[in-house]
Amino acid sequence: MRERKTRRNFLLSSAAVASSIVTADALINNTSGIPSATMPERVLGRTGIKVPILGLGGAGTNTPIDKPDKEREAVAIIERAIALGIRYFDTASSYGASELHLGKVLPAHRAKIFLASKTAKRDRDGAWQELESSLKRLNTDHLDLWQLHHVSFLQEIDTIFSASGAIKALEEAMQQKIVRFAGITGHHDTQVIAEGIRRFQFHTTLIPINAVENHHSDSFIPAILPLAKQENLGVIAMKVPAYGKLFQTGGLANIQQALGYTLSQSGVHCCIIAADSVQQLEENVQAAVSYQPLTNQQLATIEQRTNGIWQDSTFYRSWN
Repeated sequence: MRERKTRRNFLLSSAAVASSIVTADALINNTSGIPSATMPERVLGRTGIKVPILGLGGAGTNTPIDKPDKEREAVAIIERAIALGIRYFDTASSYGASELHLGKVLPAHRAKIFLASKTAKRDRDGAWQELESSLKRLNTDHLDLWQLHHVSFLQEIDTIFSASGAIKALEEAMQQKIVRFAGITGHHDTQVIAEGIRRFQFHTTLIPINAVENHHSDSFIPAILPLAKQENLGVIAMKVPAYGKLFQTGGLANIQQALGYTLSQSGVHCCIIAADSVQQLEENVQAAVSYQPLTNQQLATIEQRTNGIWQDSTFYRSWN
């Protein structure tokens, strides 16, 4: 076993050097017409941390944030997100250039943001290596939330919780205060996420919660939300617009409906949505600022509208 105290000292010194070359750029003035009102906030389960209901997703089909050749566009989106009050930033070691782009902007604002990344490794040493890489790319000495990424099969659960599994890295990183909170994510099989929650006292779970999920026979909404609530887990919703699939003909009209449906589910604390442009980011923030909980009738109406598109829109369930 390698000495973790030495590793932490190395990470701290590396982050200090990286942070020193990042200038504290002033926040961009709000000139887009976005209301000056702030987004509603909710406490993220047992973390005890209050976060805005909308966070910035770190990857997507068309977002520049994870594209190596789109640094200028990515930085513009990240800077605008901070200016508009977004504090939750999502990324992962496997998200292309996402951590690098975030690492160019976020250090100057580190004290006021909630930074979450993920590891896809299932063994302890592999997870540690990814954590080290994430910290360096993000130019920080700690993560607020470190998550097991896209856990999809029960065999993975057994590996993660073995004597040399990734859960050991999460425990060690939290003990050394390199990581504040631990989470589990997945969008393939509800039984796998439920089993992970039963085996370890995670702080959060990141799962798909959207207007087509309840049409699926293995929906995360009834399968995971009650369990998460029972365990006081912070629930972060992903796949909110299903990569835009919810807005196809016969589906929802806009992001207000998609976001409203997701955030009106009992037990959901916030959601993450990637942005393809600054304009789209501003539209998403507008929807979050004006969010009002939907009634049961409004939720039912939205589900009726998505009944004909759910199979095409839940394509992410086959990813693993």
